[in-house]
Amino acid sequence: MTYCVAANLNAGMIFASDSRTNAGVDNIARFCKMRVFENPGDRVIVTLTSGNLAISQSTVNLLMQKARDPQQKNIWNCNSLYEVSQLLGDCLREIQQRDGPYLTQHNIDPNSSFLVGGQIRGEEPRLFNIYTEGNFIETSQDTLFFQIGETKYGKPILDRVLSPATSLPEAAKSVIVSFDSTMRSNISVGPPIDLVVYERDSYKVALHKRLEENDPYLNLVHHQWGEGLKRAFTQLPDMEWRDDGYPRSALS
Repeated sequence: MTYCVAANLNAGMIFASDSRTNAGVDNIARFCKMRVFENPGDRVIVTLTSGNLAISQSTVNLLMQKARDPQQKNIWNCNSLYEVSQLLGDCLREIQQRDGPYLTQHNIDPNSSFLVGGQIRGEEPRLFNIYTEGNFIETSQDTLFFQIGETKYGKPILDRVLSPATSLPEAAKSVIVSFDSTMRSNISVGPPIDLVVYERDSYKVALHKRLEENDPYLNLVHHQWGEGLKRAFTQLPDMEWRDDGYPRSALS
């Protein structure tokens, strides 16, 4: 399992992914699940992936292989993020058609999904969620972020904090808290966390950082967020303990 999140805000975009893969509690490994494609002044494109690691790695390798041929459509000459998403979806379908049936025969889940976003000169920043079938959806003013992988533990903080006007530092902080909450509740998600911050219309990466397990800021967030939650909980008023007589069944 893994956890990836990306958000598209007025000020720019945030991308983050964990690096843990496991096939049981005694077989844990680290693989980067983020790829950054940057041509300063023209485009920044980031991909995040969750699911079958072999499928996702083959898909990205096929995408990069196509990028070496300037005569065909590739990630460097697509005119929009929509075209990039189509291209990535096509690569995913091709790998699924090649390897999927064999994996299924051996009871191995071939599913893999992607988040892809960024900005290409001439259009707005865009973010897409590509499903394992190769089709996709895009963010909107109503849906500012996407998650893939182990999503449930990290979603509440993003729902409460993120809005179109959220600043990039605040958004990055909420994403780190989201990861802390997920790692606290699910052992299959773990550091290092890869983080990319992109400022709107800059066409270059503003920040690309890897937060290791002993990272001072990651540990600071872990302790302060945990203590803050405990304080907020203790400050909540107690419920009034008075039976209101609501009807209930009893043994006759």
